[in-house]
Amino acid sequence: MAILSLALALAGGAFAQDYPTRPVRLVVASSPGSGVDIVARLVAQRMSEAMGTQLFVDNRAGAGGTIGAQHVAKSTPDGYTLLMAAPSFVINATLVRKLPYDVIRDFSPVGQATTGHYIVVVHPSLPVRNLKELVALAKARPGQLNFGSGGNGNSTHLAAEYFKSLAGIDMVHVAYKGSGPAVTDLIAGQIHLTFSNVTAVVPHVKSGKLRALAASGQGRSLALPDVPTVAEAGFPGYVVTSWFGIVAPARTPPDVIAKLSTTLTGVMRERDMRDRLAGEGAEPAPKPPGDFGRLIESEVATWAKVIERAGLQ
Repeated sequence: MAILSLALALAGGAFAQDYPTRPVRLVVASSPGSGVDIVARLVAQRMSEAMGTQLFVDNRAGAGGTIGAQHVAKSTPDGYTLLMAAPSFVINATLVRKLPYDVIRDFSPVGQATTGHYIVVVHPSLPVRNLKELVALAKARPGQLNFGSGGNGNSTHLAAEYFKSLAGIDMVHVAYKGSGPAVTDLIAGQIHLTFSNVTAVVPHVKSGKLRALAASGQGRSLALPDVPTVAEAGFPGYVVTSWFGIVAPARTPPDVIAKLSTTLTGVMRERDMRDRLAGEGAEPAPKPPGDFGRLIESEVATWAKVIERAGLQ
C-alpha cells in the first residue's frame, strides 16, 4: 500500500509538472460580448502566452448561467475544463431550485481575477443629488419609484434588493432582458434609477444623461473616482462587488490548481492589464485559491439572505 501511494503521488506530480499538454477550455456561462466574456478573453489570451498552451473561451449560455457551470462540474477534473465564474454563480446557489450541482462541493477555486462595481444611477429629472436624498424621496413616496435591472434574479436586481432592505425603502422592480435595455429606458425617463455595471453607464454619466449617486464596492471606482461608495454616502455595511474568477471541477489535482493560480495572479499583475480592464469597468484583484474559496462561501451566504428576504425564485 505504501509503495502504491508513493507511485500515485509521483504520477500526480509528473502530471502537474507536464500540465498543460493540450488546449485548455475556459467556459463562460453567458453569451459573447457580456462583461464576463470580455474579461475571460483578456485573461485567456494572457494565460495562453504565459503557459505556452492555448486557453480558449467556450460560451455556454442559458438558464441563468447554470448550463455552463453544470458542464464544468461534470467534466473530468484534470485542469483542461475551467469556468470563469461571476456573481450569478453564487446567486444561483439559492435562487435556483434543484440546482444540478453544488457550488461549494463540486468546484475547486483557482483564484479571483477581477473586481468591479455597480453604480447607482438616476435620471437627471429625479430631484436627488445623493443617496440620502434618494432614500428620503423613496420613503416619502413608498412604492412610487421604480428601478430597472438586467432581469429577475440578475446581480443588478439583487444589488438593488440588498440596498432596499438595508435602507428600509419600498421601490418597484422592473425586469429587463439585460442591463442594456434597462439603461436605455432610464435615459429615456421610463424608469427612475438602476444599479448598473460601470461599463454600461460611464459614458452617459460623463455626458450628463444620467446622474451617478454611489458605487457599490469597497473602494471608489477607478472609472468614476469622484463618485462616493454607498458606505461613504451614509450606508455603512453595504458592499457589493461584480467579481470574476476561475474555478475548476472538484478533485482537480492540487498541483494543477497551484500552477493555474500562479499564472492567473501573474497576468493580473501585469502593468498594462489594469488599463485594459479599466475600459471594461473591471479592476485586477488577484486572490489565491483559499481566499477566493472563502469569498465564494461568503457570497453564497450573503445572497441567500437577500433572496430569501425578497421572496425571489
